[in-house]
Amino acid sequence: MDFALTEEQEMIRDAARDFAASEVAPHAIQLENTHAFPAEMTQKMAEMGFMGLVIPEKFGGSEVDYLSYLLVEHEMAKVSISLSMTLGAQNSLVALPLMGFASEELQAKYLPKLASGEYIGCFALTEPGAGSDPAGMTTTAEKRGDKWVINGTKLYITNGAPSKLAIVWARTGTRENGKPEQTAFLVDREMSPYQTGTIEEKMGVHASPTTELIFEECEIPESHMIGTVGGGLKLALMTLNTGRVSVCAQSLGLAIAAYERAKKFSMEREQFGQKIAQFQAISFKLADMITNINAAKTLVKQAVDFKEAYGLSDPRFISLAAQAKLFTTEMATRVCNEAIQIHGGYGYMKEYRVEEFFRAAKLMELVEGTSEIQRLTIARSELGA
Repeated sequence: MDFALTEEQEMIRDAARDFAASEVAPHAIQLENTHAFPAEMTQKMAEMGFMGLVIPEKFGGSEVDYLSYLLVEHEMAKVSISLSMTLGAQNSLVALPLMGFASEELQAKYLPKLASGEYIGCFALTEPGAGSDPAGMTTTAEKRGDKWVINGTKLYITNGAPSKLAIVWARTGTRENGKPEQTAFLVDREMSPYQTGTIEEKMGVHASPTTELIFEECEIPESHMIGTVGGGLKLALMTLNTGRVSVCAQSLGLAIAAYERAKKFSMEREQFGQKIAQFQAISFKLADMITNINAAKTLVKQAVDFKEAYGLSDPRFISLAAQAKLFTTEMATRVCNEAIQIHGGYGYMKEYRVEEFFRAAKLMELVEGTSEIQRLTIARSELGA
């Protein structure tokens, strides 16, 4: 994302780019092939300050601005979308809601552990019957004395298996209008054990395990409630709004990595006595790819500006974040698909990595709200619904 950057932002971007090239790139294919959480590489990211990018310095974090955080995520996604998702969940889906809604006591206790990488965090909202409609969740939290007791199952949780900390949403009652109320809780696995269930066999992004989490009579202190009773859904939606822009940064990383590989390949590969980049069919593909990438960059930058100017709950930011997420993720799938086509048979082979990027790009259309949910959000904003 080559926007006009400050000197500090350029330094942060370059540090992430250098780390990705020197530490991650040589092992990227192996990381995906092992289908396991890369604990050692994750700790290296923590030592670089990447696991606590948004966390204040007083809690051991890097305390970078929002765009700098996205730049790091973007550079990592070019090389390993799995590692990018790990640091993205840690920062955007766990640290930010703790910073915005948790008590000072919880912040002081857990933000340093997240920043250092001692604790991996996860965002546990989705359930088998509650994906696009989080209000349909069946996980419950019952108040018993000075504790809350959580029972239920969460599904498709990024960072779930290695997590020591989970933000968990549960039903805590029924509103006057008959609709369920949801509340968010912070669950420390060492204090309040929960189980890892199925580790999913996925289409891609294999070094970022996606898991089921099971909560059975999971007791947590009353002080570990985040926000207010019944305020969980609003908290979740505000968190997902920032997560959508985060997914945009990752999708741009995938698209740029695929485009650069396709461009390089087309300028080296010869058929019928000339470089294939000289064929109009290929050159036009490359032209469309870079045009789509640059159009997406503009939407993402506008969403970042609106977030900084108006805040997470402003309707203008919410609509623009949805627009950026919709266009950028679908763009990434198109670009990665064309990258495979330009490579021909080589594109189907793992060593060229464009097939890996294509599989990862498809996931981006599904996480933090599907493309259909983004269209619904945009339409409601435009029509005043």
